[in-house]
Amino acid sequence: MNAEKERMLDESWKKWGPYVSNRQWGTVREDYSSDGNAWDYTSYESALSRSYRWNEDGIAGICDHHQKLCFAFSFWNRRDKMVKERFFGLSNHQGNHGEDIKEIFYYLDNTPTHSYMKMVYKYPINEFPYDQLINENARRSKKEPEFEIIDTQIFKNSEYFDIFIEYAKASQDDFLIRVTAVNRSNKKASLVILPTLWFRNNWSWGYERPQPKLKSSVKGIIDIEHHNNSMKKLYAKDKNATLFCDNETNSPKLFNTPSENQYFKDGINEYLVNGKESAINPEKTGTKASFYVDTELEAGESQSFDFRLSAADLEDAFFDFDTIFNLRKKETEESYHEIQHEIENEEEKNIQRQAFAGLLWNKQFYHYDVSKWLKGDPKYKANRNFNQFVRNTEWEHMQNKDIISMPDKWEYPWFATWDLAFHCVPFAILDSAFAKCQLKLLTKEWYIHPNGQLPAYEWDFSDVNPPVHAWSTFRVFKIDEKINGKPDIPFLESVFQKLLLNFTWWVNRKDKKGNNVFGGGFLGLDNIGAFDRNMQFKNGDHLEQADGTSWMAMFALNMMRISMELALYNPVYEDMAIKFFEHYLYIAAAMENLGETRNGLWNEEDGFFYDVLQLNNGDSISLKLRSIVGLIPMFAVEIIEHDILEKLPNFTKRMQWILKNKPDLANLVSHWEVEGKGGKHLMSILRKTRLTRILNRMVDEKEFLSDYGIRSMSKIYEENPFKFSVDGQDFTVKYTPAESDSRMFGGNSNWRGPIWFPINFLIVESLQRFHYYYGDSMKIEFPTNSGEMKDLLHVSENLSKRLYSIFAKNENGERAFNGGNYILNHDEHFKDYIMFYEYFNGDTGMGIGASHQTGWTATIAKLLQPTNSVKGKFS
Repeated sequence: MNAEKERMLDESWKKWGPYVSNRQWGTVREDYSSDGNAWDYTSYESALSRSYRWNEDGIAGICDHHQKLCFAFSFWNRRDKMVKERFFGLSNHQGNHGEDIKEIFYYLDNTPTHSYMKMVYKYPINEFPYDQLINENARRSKKEPEFEIIDTQIFKNSEYFDIFIEYAKASQDDFLIRVTAVNRSNKKASLVILPTLWFRNNWSWGYERPQPKLKSSVKGIIDIEHHNNSMKKLYAKDKNATLFCDNETNSPKLFNTPSENQYFKDGINEYLVNGKESAINPEKTGTKASFYVDTELEAGESQSFDFRLSAADLEDAFFDFDTIFNLRKKETEESYHEIQHEIENEEEKNIQRQAFAGLLWNKQFYHYDVSKWLKGDPKYKANRNFNQFVRNTEWEHMQNKDIISMPDKWEYPWFATWDLAFHCVPFAILDSAFAKCQLKLLTKEWYIHPNGQLPAYEWDFSDVNPPVHAWSTFRVFKIDEKINGKPDIPFLESVFQKLLLNFTWWVNRKDKKGNNVFGGGFLGLDNIGAFDRNMQFKNGDHLEQADGTSWMAMFALNMMRISMELALYNPVYEDMAIKFFEHYLYIAAAMENLGETRNGLWNEEDGFFYDVLQLNNGDSISLKLRSIVGLIPMFAVEIIEHDILEKLPNFTKRMQWILKNKPDLANLVSHWEVEGKGGKHLMSILRKTRLTRILNRMVDEKEFLSDYGIRSMSKIYEENPFKFSVDGQDFTVKYTPAESDSRMFGGNSNWRGPIWFPINFLIVESLQRFHYYYGDSMKIEFPTNSGEMKDLLHVSENLSKRLYSIFAKNENGERAFNGGNYILNHDEHFKDYIMFYEYFNGDTGMGIGASHQTGWTATIAKLLQPTNSVKGKFS
């Protein structure tokens, strides 16, 4: 067992980690406005002077698991109008495609216990182009691309610092910290580095909590006084000077109102940038403090500075610094060598390792007590107008105070339940214990609603996302079993029990007519439809969603499979397996027969599934828009080994009874009674003929198949847009491969053409499962009209390779996600760094949206992990 695995057996090694968000301003948690405009209530500029209520943010920040004490870095190039305390980006209203970070940084390394972590921030030497980024993005229309920091020419002539930030743990509460600044330009440049320590403010809200204190009486040491935190000292090797202020809101500056405080959150910035000496405490005490590192770097010069945050009183804090640092780096290499030992290609290793690093860096302390937030605090009441729109009023039971895997700690610094389900699959390769805890966490009583609904995300916990929690739970269960050699039945059973409530909620709330056909609204796919799928129609018309119903068929099969697994250890679950099997059959039947006209979601003429608008008079209209909505029925697939059926005689007997007595139901789905390759049984809502027809559409390069994966919408709508009219409104949908050209759902994502990893990942997995059953007996023309017949395993591997090519260097040494930018592709200090974007251009593979979404985009790490002793998956 390697050293990192030994540490993983002790949860106390995870007490401290990279749990500080990259952005807290503009979040729902910090919004106490009367109109619910979170983006305007706190802004990037005001965050410098405003103390947060719920969470903290910073650059490369670390904190304890309750975020009592935080540490992060700030920087100043002596040219900017403010100290860089947090990464800059545009709010949803400022960006022509919604909120967007305007910085360049990369997560390079991390371990499950955060025993070693590394990232790099590219900080401009010249004045940061705040105004240029704001003004140019404001000028651009929705039909133009975003204006990024690389487009400003601020990195021209390499006039920037590479700032490498590294952490190594000597023990559970002893952090060694190194920052290395490299001047990449050909001229001398000044840099101020501010290693900053502060307490999250939990004393100003009227709860009579003791106020902690930072102080310094010895040069090069900041003392920490907190009644419930183990850390005692922050040491500076070079015995740098210290600057002190308080983590308090500067109300005289922001609101022109008096304050009982003398020193404020922006004190260090005011002192350095504006020369205001009264902004810092000469007594060297406060709740926020920095070491002051003022340096100059010659052209090409590199300088390193060491610090230590420790629970120990150390006479010489740096005598063993290099030894421990080098040891942790060596142990990290050993850990990843074990994980990646079957991958021979160095490029694949690099991409996978950076994906893992991003997953681990995107852990965050998330604090949100909805009841307190709605009412306000004793000292500061919330200015809510409950006669108008107020968020999350139905979720007062929620009390979140946990470490959670975030989609992206800047663009999405809040948990999203369906995103997290995808995060957990690659996480399970690294740290299956953490993956299991995450899946269990969202089913705890302080998350899941009493009615059984899982919370969506803080902008609207009541929104509805695809029900993929059961799928992820079983996938993580199986990965964990393979890694640890034994099944974690208590974990599986615990999550299953709560998902019973969630399944019942879906049946009672999203099956409008009780006919096993499901809506759900946008279901995480934002603008996928011709109109907002939450839209209320006149005259009682309603939308029957092909994806909502297919997701539920998948949910039913996932729950059936979990029940069968549990029944191997406790026979009582056999009845549950039967229940979910029958529910799956009824959903399949409903997809065939809708309304009085009995028109199903399947369109025989097109060989595709479509949403259906059910009219109040009993008629129905098939919305013949080809998108990934019509591919989702593929995901409802399970393969059952014959030996499992032999161990579950009651389940097998019931299957046989249905086959004999309800042939109309049995005929709607795959021939599950027919054994496939190796005595396997297939359960799918797609029989072979329909599956073939759907796949022929999917692998057609004129429709869904891109060089970089499967598009979210057919390319045929590029020249021939889909048009539809309802309730006197005309709607048009055009294939849009990059950013959205509308403001629907905030306009910061687009499902009308780009490539999305979560859907592609499920497509790859589904093809593998179908092949597991059919083997060589099922082949399709791949690509369509190529004349080449391939089995489904070949198709899945080819799709995986296309997804990989988004990140890998092509024959010109360029990576598709960089969008052809010369610096990003060819500069020696950029070219090997990877960004894991939210989604990708359906034609070029260029990265779009959130730039560090190593949440679900980190599923590339799972695709790169060899299986069945197949080495070098894409070599």
